[in-house]
Amino acid sequence: MEKLNIGEKIKKYREASGITQSELGVKLNVSNRAVSKWENGESYPSIELLKPISEILNVSIKELLSEKHDLTKNDFTYEPCRKMLSLKKLYTVTRGPSSSHTIGPERAARLFKDRHPEADKFKVILYASLGKFGRVYSVDSLIRNVFLPVSTEVVFDLDTENLPHPNTMKFISFKDGEVTDEKYIISVGGGAVEVYGEDASEGQLIYPHSTFSDISDYCREKGIRLWEYVEEVEGKEIWDYLDNIWNVMKKSVKDGLESTGILLGGLDVQRKAKFLYRQRYIDESHETRENRLVCSYAFAVSEQNSAFAEIVTAPTSCSSGVMPAVLKYVSEKRGVDDEDILHAIATAGLIGNLIKTNASISGAVCGCQAEIGAACAMASAALAELYGLSIEQIEYAAEIAIEHLLGLTCDPIRGLVQIPCIERNAVAAMRSLNAVNLANFLSDSRKISLDLVIKTMYETGRDISRTYKETSEGGLAKLYD
Repeated sequence: MEKLNIGEKIKKYREASGITQSELGVKLNVSNRAVSKWENGESYPSIELLKPISEILNVSIKELLSEKHDLTKNDFTYEPCRKMLSLKKLYTVTRGPSSSHTIGPERAARLFKDRHPEADKFKVILYASLGKFGRVYSVDSLIRNVFLPVSTEVVFDLDTENLPHPNTMKFISFKDGEVTDEKYIISVGGGAVEVYGEDASEGQLIYPHSTFSDISDYCREKGIRLWEYVEEVEGKEIWDYLDNIWNVMKKSVKDGLESTGILLGGLDVQRKAKFLYRQRYIDESHETRENRLVCSYAFAVSEQNSAFAEIVTAPTSCSSGVMPAVLKYVSEKRGVDDEDILHAIATAGLIGNLIKTNASISGAVCGCQAEIGAACAMASAALAELYGLSIEQIEYAAEIAIEHLLGLTCDPIRGLVQIPCIERNAVAAMRSLNAVNLANFLSDSRKISLDLVIKTMYETGRDISRTYKETSEGGLAKLYD
């Protein structure tokens, strides 16, 4: 019997359907080259594309994946999902310090456990970045605790290459000594996880648009703000959810400003938020005070994140200090009420979701531009909304924030979310203020769209060496010691 891999099957059923590579690419919103690479076995389609491929070619996903694949022996590539999910999937309340290395694996374990209540043993293999830093973040303990009381073996695999994503895990269930199931699960960023071979969006709320261009055209046609578009899609109940998000953000600032001491991890990093907040100069100018307060708020949340305290992914744990810092400062400076803050958080969420959908919010995929760059863009959009700027100006503010952080590396010293992560949150928070001011003056003369800069972020991230994408093998992490 003929055995074909998934790429060969796509080619077989495409040709049988009389569809060209170009036509299939258009239907899937991918390039002709991407389809060609699948069919030649150079890469494989992303998880989210399996369902539309099966529908277009009139073949089941099971048939496409019927030959068991070993992901570790193929050059798989991770592609953006192209489907924009609820803001509830972006903003989540959790504990630090790394959404990809702690929240993601824990959620993956719960997902797999729920599917196999009959299992009497589990085995989990952590690859690449997760394998390297799993012990730093006690990921093995997190996973074992999820599977209790069932016995669980956790393996750290640092050697396997050509994975679909740097944060890949393999989960295996057993019953009476026999393997009952095995799945590759990916921690894609911000604590979100995807099961390879399954449509992550199935059964989820999906936005009708997935580019800023389409969203802005729709909003202009209906005469509504971006936050009103969010309400239209998500329903009025989204405000209760975002109200809780804002309360947790404020609490993380407050708790961080009250805390002192040295952060765990061995770098002897001293908490600085409280010092920054109280260190006032006699002749302090308005600009200096603004910078000091914004930075103190960003330090407060980022230090809390590093200390395993409760924070909001905005869009990730490592970049969780930017949004709260900007929103907290502006709410105090202008006396903004909570309703307007929630509108700003919704507006920012759209920007973060667009980046997550069309690029990545994972430092392991695209470097720190995907985390701090995204957070800076979100904060810029939120601030622009609070200032009552137009949709075009909001777009420009977010675009400026990303454009000038393109190529930013992720090189945390010793794998800890401390240096340069904490200080970088403060710098990004200040930069968002500048981005909004610039957008207010120059939006009519801009040349670069938000959609284009997001696409550029993704391509830049793919080109960045892996040593600068969360591995702690290059840059500051390499040279510090």
